[in-house]
Amino acid sequence: MSDNNIYTIPTMAEMAAKGESPEVLFWVGCAGSFDERYKAVTLAFVKILNQVGISFAVLGEEETCTGDHARRAGNEFLFQMQATANIQVLDGYNVKKIITACPHCFNTLKNEYPALGGKYEVMHHSTFLQQLIDEGKVKLADGGEFKGKKITYHDSCYLGRSNEIFEAPRAVIAALDADLVEMKRCKTNGLCCGAGGAQMFKEAEPGDREINIERTGDVLESGAEIVASACPFCMTMLEDGIKNEEKEGAIKVLDLAELIVKSSSEI
Repeated sequence: MSDNNIYTIPTMAEMAAKGESPEVLFWVGCAGSFDERYKAVTLAFVKILNQVGISFAVLGEEETCTGDHARRAGNEFLFQMQATANIQVLDGYNVKKIITACPHCFNTLKNEYPALGGKYEVMHHSTFLQQLIDEGKVKLADGGEFKGKKITYHDSCYLGRSNEIFEAPRAVIAALDADLVEMKRCKTNGLCCGAGGAQMFKEAEPGDREINIERTGDVLESGAEIVASACPFCMTMLEDGIKNEEKEGAIKVLDLAELIVKSSSEI
């Protein structure tokens, strides 16, 4: 992947062929690799990694699904097949540290792979971005694009309630000098976007209202101009909800990495 040939992203295989080992493996995830909208998030995060001089690589074609959706849908056999194959690849490259922008990948790699022998230091990009800001490695422009703008943050279930990462994303938003406005259902009381548990890939069950439409109602009530997201599935569901309410011109959904890139004078 490259951005006008500015950035070339090495694969683990290419680095291993040169006898090199990166500091971190960037686990791109299915959405970050194939979803047109989330490819922009992948590129934004890569720009940040390059700017701060982190030595990183991706698996490229050797990366496959973590198996999260298979397990949530009840196919334990498929999950273990996918997980075991991934662990063999990761261990083959002696991977120690993994960063991913997907809470589903994060949760599975961090909490479920160890039972199958895959033990790694796994970070979600929200925590990593907060660290970069705190350490002064990422500098945001004074009076940046989001200064004073109302931004609300949607807690991903797999990042928030499942792993208790609530403050890192909010710290990133605070660094933008934006006006963080919380939705009435947030943090431990956050409302699912409707895509978790493999629901993204099945038809909705009978009911009065789609969950993402219900969640979009919370967004509208907050009065925010921007919804900050840290999950590809949440981003899709929120964007669809906003389109349903015909508010695309008034409310934007942006990932934390995109917010930083847009606010930095150096990236």
